[in-house]
This record gives sequence, structure tokens and C-alpha cells, in this order.
Amino acid sequence: MKFLVSILINSVAVVIASYFVPNVSISSYFTAILVAVFLGLINTFIKPIVKVLSLPINVLTLGLFSLVINGFFILLTSYYVAGFKVDGFLYAVLFSVVLSFVSGVLRIFIR
Repeated sequence: MKFLVSILINSVAVVIASYFVPNVSISSYFTAILVAVFLGLINTFIKPIVKVLSLPINVLTLGLFSLVINGFFILLTSYYVAGFKVDGFLYAVLFSVVLSFVSGVLRIFIR
């Protein structure tokens, strides 16, 4: 049940974030659910490995390299999920920041 609520919150956050970030489009609410599931899988399985491998550069940049990693994952998601389009790397990074903020605010109101 907790997993389904998390996917629902993230899919709503994806829709809201797509309205605020230019050059990011989502074709339907079902696509938003697919984006949330795909990002959840990436964050669960791939992101921990990438964070460990990028730890030295992350320390040097005081954690700002995490924005680059998140932007790359957003672009990866837009490549594999049909109906989700991001027009550039900077928009992917901006979408990642807005998505994190919106998701955090939604989690505060849901709990």
C-alpha cells in the first residue's frame, strides 16, 4: 500500500512539475505513472551504484554533481518512456529540482 501511495504522489508531482518547467511535456496521466515507476526503479537500483562511483567528484563539487546525475536520469527516463519529452539537459536538471520540491511538499500534506 505504501508503494502505491508513493507512486501516486510521484506521478502527481511529475504532472505538476511538467507544468512549471518549459520544454518538458507529458502526453497523459498514464505516462506520468510510467515516469514515476521508471524513476523509482532507477532510484532504487541504479542510483546507489552511480552515487558510490561518483563520490570523489561529488565531494569536490560539494554535492552539486548530484544534480548532473539526476538530470541524466531524467533524460534516460525521457528516452525510454514514450510520451515523456525533455528538450535538453538543463531542462532535465531543472525538472529534477522542481520534481523533488513538489514531491516533498506533497508528501508533507499526505502524511
